Amino acid sequence: MSAVVQSITGLLHRHEAAALTRGAPARLFAFDAVGAIDLGRFAGEVRAVADLLPDARFALNLCEDRYRFMVALCAAALRGQTTLLPPSRAAAVVEDVLAQHRDSYVLGDALMQGDAAMQGDAAMAAKHRHWRLPPALPRRDGEALAIPEDLPLVIGYTSGSTGRPKPNPKSWASFRASTAQNLAALDDLLDHAAVTPLIATVPPQHMYGMEMSVLLPLLGPVAVHGARPFFPDDIARALRDAPSAPLLVTTPVHLRALVESDASLPPLRGIVSATAPLSRELAVAAEQRFACEVREVFGSTETCVIARRRTAYESAWTLLPGVQLTPQPDGTAVQGVHLTHAVVLADLVEVHDDGRFELRGRNADLIEIAGKRASLGDLTRRLLAVPGVRDGVVFQLDPCPRTGVARIAALAVAPGLREAQVLAALREHADPVFLPRPLRLVDALPRNETGKLPRAALAVLLRHED
Repeated sequence: MSAVVQSITGLLHRHEAAALTRGAPARLFAFDAVGAIDLGRFAGEVRAVADLLPDARFALNLCEDRYRFMVALCAAALRGQTTLLPPSRAAAVVEDVLAQHRDSYVLGDALMQGDAAMQGDAAMAAKHRHWRLPPALPRRDGEALAIPEDLPLVIGYTSGSTGRPKPNPKSWASFRASTAQNLAALDDLLDHAAVTPLIATVPPQHMYGMEMSVLLPLLGPVAVHGARPFFPDDIARALRDAPSAPLLVTTPVHLRALVESDASLPPLRGIVSATAPLSRELAVAAEQRFACEVREVFGSTETCVIARRRTAYESAWTLLPGVQLTPQPDGTAVQGVHLTHAVVLADLVEVHDDGRFELRGRNADLIEIAGKRASLGDLTRRLLAVPGVRDGVVFQLDPCPRTGVARIAALAVAPGLREAQVLAALREHADPVFLPRPLRLVDALPRNETGKLPRAALAVLLRHED
């Protein structure tokens, strides 16, 4: 067993209290356009906020500011509270998560009544408790920040891209182990002479955002920007706030927008991408445009990050230390030193002799019509390859109650094209039985904060277009 795996295993199986942060008090922890925050100040604010929080088992954290999200997360943990991470800020989604956890309250950095997730839902605001972080965070000196290793730090939810979002509890022991894996996977992108600045375009409520922009600063030599920039110019400004060459944590959607924009970025240590497949063409374009490596990571809410690759040059994935895959007829079983039990993913993989693997689609993506089989993911790639199509997705509708047939549908963003033109182009590369009917042209796809497409949102948009 390698030294890295032995170290990770030790983290997972100790049951005493464990530190919430790592590093000296003077270590750079967070920064923004206004200034820098060291680890000592962060710890003081966590202690003081913990003293103010209401009693409860669960806190649903809607903080938009990443730094304040981290203060609230760690303060709740000091009180023994588990943080709920909803898959989106939509009022109905937040209401559903709260309904599943009765002894809970909503924690935010803005007045909840004016929060985007709560607008127009006075009934929910009256039903659930809300607590707002003070505009100016207080501080208190005290003992080092530590919590029981078996405390469920968060309950994260899947995105809902294949159905209803599912809860996934994550203990502090599990997160410490998976963060050690991530630090090993990113080791050659980090600045070993100083703290590495990091800017993330993904929300901290998403598991990828949690791993890369919350846990890395807590447990590694990384400092994070407090904002979550969205547009290319905003991302460029945040990157320029960094005291040295930063690491950009982003998604293919944001990366494509950056490549196609005229935004000027400062020198980067590297770019990390996840949440959706990154095409080799986009990875190559980004590496050429920004003169740094683009490293794609692969994982899920259930497993956290388990593999990495340099997509511009390789199609196969390299597993992180201590992770094993076992292909199954219905997907792939994932075992890891950071997991208490094997997790079965819907992804179908081919494992090479050297231990690397390649994705061969998802079990849920495979469809069969008239004795022929196809992959929804492959059909989506063919749609995106049509000249003039800027964005698109092919998906399968629910079976018709009368006939039992589940039709294939598609939504595409293709300014200047007609639906018939897109279908004609698809017909040249796809079997006629797999042509999407209906195919609707829309102004934009209903992507969530990480660029994913919840299945329910696709169905609603398709009905609206009809």
